[in-house]
Order: sequence, then structure tokens, then C-alpha cells
Amino acid sequence: MVNDKVMGVVLLIVSIVAILVYGWLVFFPPQISIMGTTIDIFVLKLTGFVAVLALFGILAWIGYTLATTPPPKPIEEIEKEIEEELKKLEAEIREQKQKNDIESQEKEQRNQG
Repeated sequence: MVNDKVMGVVLLIVSIVAILVYGWLVFFPPQISIMGTTIDIFVLKLTGFVAVLALFGILAWIGYTLATTPPPKPIEEIEKEIEEELKKLEAEIREQKQKNDIESQEKEQRNQG
């Protein structure tokens, strides 16, 4: 539990620092040029790119999952499987009941004889 609290405090501090640095770079940028643009424009372009990357990455993952997941079995097939299992269970119960009846009859005969 202590580790969770420490991790929470670390995440909180890192997030606040990231927000402050991001705001400083966008609204009060130093005179630094990256790839031919000022740092504020570069940060905004990078933010937009990461947002688009995340959005289309998630869409690609959803598409891949839909394309590679096999379709579910039809309900009729599932119902048939369930009916077959029920028949097997009923047959097992009948067999067990017959065994129990035979055993109880044998016990009665031994007790009478």
C-alpha cells in the first residue's frame, strides 16, 4: 500500500511538471528552433501528431481484432451441443440410479436371507 501511495505522489508530481513545461513551451517559448520551426509550433505539431497516432492506432487495433476474431457459433449449434450434453447426463443419471437400485435390492436380499 505504501508503494501505491508513493507511486501516486510521483505520478502527481510528474503530471504537474509536464503540464507546466508544456504550457511554458506553448505560451512562453524560448527562442529555440527545431526542424525549421519555433519550439512552440513544434510542440503543437508534436501534440497533434501524437493525438492522431493514438486515435488511428486504436482504430487499427480494433480493425485487426475484428478481422482476426473468428465468428461466434450459431445459436442452433450451441443448442444442439447443450441438448447432447443433457442427454448424456440423463443417461448417466439413469445408469447410476439403476446401479443404486440393484445394490439396494442386493442388500435387502442379504439382510432377508
